[in-house]
Amino acid sequence: MKKTQIIFLSIGIILTAALYTLPTIVVDNDIDEVVMEDNDLGNSFNLADQHASSLSPEAQSMIERLKGEMNLEENKEKLAIFADSTAAIYAEKGKLDSAAYFYGLAADNLPAEGRWEIAGNAYYEAFGFSMDEKKTQDLASKTRLYLNKVLEGKPDRLDLKSKVAMTYVSSANPMQGIAMLREILEQDPKNESALFNMGVLSMQSGQYKRAVERFEELVLHYPSNIEGQFYLGVSYFESNQKNKAKTQFERVKPLTTDPQIQTGIENYLERL
Repeated sequence: MKKTQIIFLSIGIILTAALYTLPTIVVDNDIDEVVMEDNDLGNSFNLADQHASSLSPEAQSMIERLKGEMNLEENKEKLAIFADSTAAIYAEKGKLDSAAYFYGLAADNLPAEGRWEIAGNAYYEAFGFSMDEKKTQDLASKTRLYLNKVLEGKPDRLDLKSKVAMTYVSSANPMQGIAMLREILEQDPKNESALFNMGVLSMQSGQYKRAVERFEELVLHYPSNIEGQFYLGVSYFESNQKNKAKTQFERVKPLTTDPQIQTGIENYLERL
């Protein structure tokens, strides 16, 4: 999955921002039919100026200079270099959507597998933090556009396939994403990203016992996956396995200094 954003409330957790709008779906029943989504990317959306007012004067000045260079530059290689530099400034300032736009611009002007992957990953990261439904769908489409270019030449890149799958989960055709995650686990039953994402989706749909199975498998093979360790405790709690939940939260507590996870652990322990 994308970089997971965990947000805690006083009573526990709310899942990744992108999961707020996910449809409630059963992720581990048989799929009789998977409807393929017709992707109409439409016109590219330009978020380039959206964050200008929140940048420092120095950053704004640098970006304006780079934009000026891009407007005048006819050499695609140089234009891509300017776009990369602009994207790096936005990324450093946490303006993920604008960073993705310029990484995409660089990839469009100088197509290459490495640039497609950078652009796709940038769009996926922005997708993971988007709270606006229309914007989320635009970011998801762009993620698929670039990462699928990489997958055409490297279909074994299951890490990228997992990201593409998660963009479908929040679309009008969530079962297409679920099917892709299952395909990944058929190819690689120990795949970290697919196990994590299937566990999270099981939680989102209220299938906590199934989530326990996914996260138990995940932490068995990847004990350093702290988010998976935490979600295992949550899944134990929500499936009424309170003793296991307490043991799991106490196990996770010394493994991380992340204040959000620590807050979540304390909230759950208080409820046990």
